[in-house]
Amino acid sequence: MQNRRARRKFDDEPENHERWLISYADFITLLFAFFVVMYAISSVNIGKYKVFSDALGDAFGGAGATRPINTQVQNLPIPNPGLRRRTELLRKEKEHMTKLAQDLLSTLAPLVKEGKVRVTQNSRGVSVEINASVLFDPGAAALTAQSSEALRAVAELLRNDTHDVQVEGHTDNQPIKSALYPSNWELSAVRASSVVRLFIAAGVAPERLTAVGHGAIIPVASNDDPQGRARNRRVAVTILSGLPDTVTELPTPQIAPPQ
Repeated sequence: MQNRRARRKFDDEPENHERWLISYADFITLLFAFFVVMYAISSVNIGKYKVFSDALGDAFGGAGATRPINTQVQNLPIPNPGLRRRTELLRKEKEHMTKLAQDLLSTLAPLVKEGKVRVTQNSRGVSVEINASVLFDPGAAALTAQSSEALRAVAELLRNDTHDVQVEGHTDNQPIKSALYPSNWELSAVRASSVVRLFIAAGVAPERLTAVGHGAIIPVASNDDPQGRARNRRVAVTILSGLPDTVTELPTPQIAPPQ
């Protein structure tokens, strides 16, 4: 009687509908092991290899990694000779341009002290900004005797250099109209050309030189007062860097033809 009751109790137990979880858990474990292996073989880090190998060995009932790992292999970065060379060239170019700027400051020290010359350095190169009053008489483009002496000292530093030199003429916004210079454009361009001609006469290679006239379109001070206008009347001699910063070229959007 007692056995019959026990059998009935056993028979009445409900069927377990969650046994599929065991197979599902096994599948997830195998899937995890697969991704661990894929991740391990995609890495060159020896420490990760050993950790994953031990983990897999333990997961599958083993005693960890059984094959010795060659610990002589190092996780070294892949060398990039081109990038390394460009970095070294940029460093040397910057040092050269800094030395050139210091030499120009020393050569033009009296004019720099008077505020008539400014020497600056940026990624474009070294720029020597000379007030027009040092170089020219008002409304004229012929170099004065004082300016010739200062410019020949600059040319002496540039003569044995290899960098291109751009000479830019600038004026204030006061209009000029004469038989020689119908506008500030002509005046600024001829002033820049006068400096270039002196550099060539002093031994600077002509193919390294460029003359540009900007007129009054690039002021560095306000044209509302005499001091600002005097500052804007200038000539800028820029020694262009041989390795300027990389410029990213943006793609030009394509315009669909009219239908």
